Amino acid sequence: MDEAALYKLLEDFKSGSVPADEIVRRVRRLPYADLGFARVDHHRTLRQGLPEAVYGPGKTPSQCVAIVGELLSEANGGPVVLTRASEEQASVTLNAFPKGNREGSTLVWRPGEPRPEPVVVLSAGTADLLVAQECIATLRALGVGPVFIADCGVAGVHRLLEHDELLSTARAVVVIAGMEGALASLVGGLTPAPVVAVPTSAGYGASLQGVTALLAMLASCAPGLCVVGIDNGFGAAWAVARLLGPVKAAANGKRRPRPATVAN
Repeated sequence: MDEAALYKLLEDFKSGSVPADEIVRRVRRLPYADLGFARVDHHRTLRQGLPEAVYGPGKTPSQCVAIVGELLSEANGGPVVLTRASEEQASVTLNAFPKGNREGSTLVWRPGEPRPEPVVVLSAGTADLLVAQECIATLRALGVGPVFIADCGVAGVHRLLEHDELLSTARAVVVIAGMEGALASLVGGLTPAPVVAVPTSAGYGASLQGVTALLAMLASCAPGLCVVGIDNGFGAAWAVARLLGPVKAAANGKRRPRPATVAN
């Protein structure tokens, strides 16, 4: 339940269209619903401005269906996201709830209202596309429509520099890079926007499955760089959403974006 849903619930009670028993039933499910194997956090959007997401690995398809179904059961609820879903998990869950959209291993139901802030996602190479895809799908679930620029790593830096104007007007930038992870430092020196760096496991022997890129990004000379874990496109999208600020409900129950935390 988010602020908009809570406002609407109170307005419906005030108008008499929803009885007190229904209000009690709905509020009783806060802050979570206990499914036995999972306690689904219905209170997270109200508390944090962002919904709980479902992490696929380690769960059975039936558990994914149950958790997604519980999140969808919240009337006027926000986005529901299932990440890193296997083929079986995706197939079974979409069969149970066919209105979802799938992008790679990320499934989304009820994507958030469109947000106006310009966000850019950059991937250094084609090998980073799966991580970029996860990030983009998650951003779209949260209402952010990012501009995606693929294959602009430092081995051909001119491919990045032609987008200098775009980077100068972005409100947030996600940089996804493996190998030595140098693209994040380069972008951090070009844009005034917050930069979220995602090291990937792409690379040759000394890349150490992403550890080299991770350490390089953490040691970047571009100050203020935010770094998430290896291959964590989902976490990068969530970080961007936090930087932009949650969607706040107005008194009439309609959503309106809060002022962004960083000015151009």
